[in-house]
Amino acid sequence: MVLKLYGFHLSPPSQLVAAVLHEKQVPFEFVQVDLTKGEQKSQEYLAKQPFGQVPLLDDDGVVVYESRAICRYLEAKYPHQGTQLIPTELGKLALFERAFFTEISHFDAHAGAIFFEAIVKKLQGGEPDYNKVDDWSKALSAKLDVYDQILSKQKYLAGDELTLADLTHLPIGSVLLLSGGIDITQGRPNVARWFNELSARESWVKVKAGLKSTI
Repeated sequence: MVLKLYGFHLSPPSQLVAAVLHEKQVPFEFVQVDLTKGEQKSQEYLAKQPFGQVPLLDDDGVVVYESRAICRYLEAKYPHQGTQLIPTELGKLALFERAFFTEISHFDAHAGAIFFEAIVKKLQGGEPDYNKVDDWSKALSAKLDVYDQILSKQKYLAGDELTLADLTHLPIGSVLLLSGGIDITQGRPNVARWFNELSARESWVKVKAGLKSTI
């Protein structure tokens, strides 16, 4: 059975999972869940995803939600297919886990808040608080200065090999400026080199062209 990815085309977490599916060269069926129509709150969908969020992966009855969990599931199922995104050697795995949780704690904690306040809140009919956006942007800027130091010594966040920890930055990082936040590459040459390379990957180019089935 072909994997089914339930998501919304403008959802950064949905885009992340799609990018990983492309990196792993795994065919999938994309099922649009229209958030603007509240389809994520339908009883049918809530039976699979009780929090009413996207994305969700259905692998012949194995249902996984939360984008990072889905990505790790895909790597575990297809370790030797496409791009290896999580190393297996203990030392490299430790560096990966450090980088992976760095993204959650130091990047997404601020960038995700900016995206929700400036984009999601507006779509839900609310009025964004740009004072909050400015505060989160300042906090994120300080974190990205540390990123630039890290990336001055290595090609990627976990060393000299691409991992999932790098790819997780792409969806929200790509729209931060449009969200009223900061340009993460400005004044940070190492972050710019790293993020521009990630943005040019074939997997991400395909995602930006539109989420669609690959079967």
